[in-house]
Amino acid sequence: MPYCSQCGTQLRDEDVFCGRCGARQPVSAAAPAYDGFNPRTASILCYIPFVGWIAAIIVLASARFRQDAGVRFHAFQGIYLFVVWLLVDMIMGPVMGFTRVRGWGTVWVPALSSFAFVGVLKAVVVVAWIVMLIKASRGEQYRLPILGELAERSVAEQK
Repeated sequence: MPYCSQCGTQLRDEDVFCGRCGARQPVSAAAPAYDGFNPRTASILCYIPFVGWIAAIIVLASARFRQDAGVRFHAFQGIYLFVVWLLVDMIMGPVMGFTRVRGWGTVWVPALSSFAFVGVLKAVVVVAWIVMLIKASRGEQYRLPILGELAERSVAEQK
């Protein structure tokens, strides 16, 4: 049991103020919010579609998972999967989204086949996120074809 820092009266663990003198008791340092995460939970958070990259950066920056190669692998692979999403959404969409039609002048019109192709690529990335969520929840370290190799290299370079 703790004692009051001012008058020495015995206190309960949950007391913030002393019952006798009213002095505020020092608060112990709070543990970081991610301390409650086990490695599996941290790995799962790295694959949440569209926002998992935030959790992946937190995992890579945290001291708790600095030596856990499995969690770091999932964090890197989650970031790389998000980069693929950005490439498809921000580069391939606008580049392939329009085609030139000649006639009375040059006119740029949407190409339906290009929209379908970009849509399929986006669907593939979302399915990859879902598959990786399932694999990480089972504790498996599944390597995506190109991204898994990049993630392994990134983990190896950090040791």
